[in-house]
Amino acid sequence: MPTVGIDDLKDGDFLLDVREDDEWQAGHAAGALHIPLSEFVARYGELAEAAPQDGRVHVLCRVGGRSAQVTMYLVQQGVDAVNVDGGMQEWAAAGRPVVDDKGEPGHVL
Repeated sequence: MPTVGIDDLKDGDFLLDVREDDEWQAGHAAGALHIPLSEFVARYGELAEAAPQDGRVHVLCRVGGRSAQVTMYLVQQGVDAVNVDGGMQEWAAAGRPVVDDKGEPGHVL
């Protein structure tokens, strides 16, 4: 499975967060697209519209399990997708900004 670490991410990389709504509301990476795993297949069109045409999709969840499932699905669809190892827990631990659904400082559930 294609995987990258938090330290491999650069400003401007396209992020897809597949955690559930309560997790997203508590804290997420600013600018990430949110499509919960439980709704992913039904809402796939949102990703197709938002993702860069020739760019990579970096998939995040809390620690990496759900994002691994979505990454495998996307790769099977021909999308350049990678799982972000450690997910939002590693994102926050690395000191990267976490915001809540109001844009205020957030936390990872």
